[in-house]
Amino acid sequence: MVRGKFITLEGTEGVGKTTNLQFIKTLLQQHGLPVVATREPGGTLLGEKIRQLLLDPDTELLSEQTELLLVFAARAQHLKHVIEPALAQGNWILCDRFTDATYAYQGGGRNMKASTIEWLENWVQGNLRPDLTLLLDAPVNVGMERAKIRPGEADRFELEGQHFFEHVRRAYLLQYELHPERIRLIKANQPLAEVQRAIMDALRPLLR
Repeated sequence: MVRGKFITLEGTEGVGKTTNLQFIKTLLQQHGLPVVATREPGGTLLGEKIRQLLLDPDTELLSEQTELLLVFAARAQHLKHVIEPALAQGNWILCDRFTDATYAYQGGGRNMKASTIEWLENWVQGNLRPDLTLLLDAPVNVGMERAKIRPGEADRFELEGQHFFEHVRRAYLLQYELHPERIRLIKANQPLAEVQRAIMDALRPLLR
């Protein structure tokens, strides 16, 4: 059986990940591909419980180390019980955030050392890396304005200020500079049709 492909979708708040994840899922299915859509943190029963701890604004104050370890604990569970088995069965995985988000949020936002994150990445993931990462990028003020109009209460990360998200965005862009062979930068402040055209262009090499 041919192993499936692993696609991740990244970006700061309000860049349109949810809308475009559904677009990508539909596009892949139209090509006859079996798709498993999932998210991080989360993706498993335990992972979703960890997600609640990480996002709940009423959770006791988490140390930066605790936050980082919880993210990787959820990821280890996700890899073992969802991602690796699905890829081995020939499914294409479409994941809303993965380890690039850890470099961005815990590395850039929380100022955790990239070397620490890299060590955990290698320990938890081994050689597994996404086949393609789509980084939706927009100025922070644009994303924050979009995020404000979403229904529901803001989570623990969404309550952070612009300074935090500027660091997150810079860390994402650094990941793009470090891994241009894997990450495709999508300008998310364009009209949706243009964004999705750029996404289709980025996906085309995998669909040949």
